[in-house]
Amino acid sequence: MTIDSFFESLYEQYQNQLPFVVYSRPINSIIKCWLQKDDVLHTTSNFNESGFVFAPFDLSNKSIVFPVDSCEHQSIEISQLPQDSYANTALNDIKKQEHLELVARGINAITNGNLKKVVLSRKVQKENVKEHPIDIFKRLFNTYKNAMVYCWYHPKVGLWLGATPELLFKVEGKQLTTISLAGTQPQNGKKAVWSEKEYEEQQIVTDYIVDQVKPHVSSINVSKTNTVSAGNLLHLKTYVTSLVKETNLKSIVEALHPTPAVCGFPKAEAKEFILHNENYDRAYYTGFLGELNLKQSKTRNPNRRNVENSAYGTLKTVSNFYVNLRCMQLIGTKAIVYVGGGITKDSDPEKEWLETVNKTKTINNILG
Repeated sequence: MTIDSFFESLYEQYQNQLPFVVYSRPINSIIKCWLQKDDVLHTTSNFNESGFVFAPFDLSNKSIVFPVDSCEHQSIEISQLPQDSYANTALNDIKKQEHLELVARGINAITNGNLKKVVLSRKVQKENVKEHPIDIFKRLFNTYKNAMVYCWYHPKVGLWLGATPELLFKVEGKQLTTISLAGTQPQNGKKAVWSEKEYEEQQIVTDYIVDQVKPHVSSINVSKTNTVSAGNLLHLKTYVTSLVKETNLKSIVEALHPTPAVCGFPKAEAKEFILHNENYDRAYYTGFLGELNLKQSKTRNPNRRNVENSAYGTLKTVSNFYVNLRCMQLIGTKAIVYVGGGITKDSDPEKEWLETVNKTKTINNILG
């Protein structure tokens, strides 16, 4: 398949108002697309299906699935896509006072209650976005190699694009891998210096993940915390790997989603605060998306000429979900960009505002 034919099928799918997703996982030169053959809206609440899932922040709302058997699947391998030049314009970012007041309410709730952290977000609007969403996806792919980049569309739901650096979790057979990701600062060419508040925020996420997976796994390994880049930003990142006792995907989803990195801690109190104070519906922002229960074969010996060992390959069920961060929703020629940040007792509302401003750049940098 050529690059032209690959993208022609996507343009045609969108023109015909049929569901699709095109995506590429981090540090990966393979772009995949799923083209659903009809416009049926398939949903799930138990995550037993096999397909591509798009899940909301609040799981009391159902997740959407493109079933593997209802889709045409295509992929290409390429390191850089051809793209047209564009003129970047500013976001209409005028809601500063509202966000400062929201953060202040969050700090007050932490100081005077059981909350230790709450993640508070806002949306920013950009008008007159006239580029085709597939062309925006191409720029995402070329720009953010360390992220899961995607363009997702269903005519009965809408169109979303994003470049998320955060793995919610991955299950390969019995092995469960997840990460804690917190702390944000812009890249400036200098060595990152992290504050006590940022390390505390990161530790909350790591401890939460370990506590949540304990009932479902037989062993846990926590890596060292490192600084990683994602687009024009730096974050603190820790890997948590374990072996699942029983592969009950729904229980793992419910245990880990939403994480303190997008919701807060304790989870129930933080989620309730968000739903009652943000004054807008996050929908699929801070939800998750990815491949659901796909069968993957793996030979015992990677040398394909070794026919004897190749015959003893294993078939694993693989799921990999990414938290839907650094994302936007396209409605006609209007882009709605979603950004947020973690609030603790030591947060400074002005600095939290600036953090959200920095995060808007991930999406705004590729919008014409």
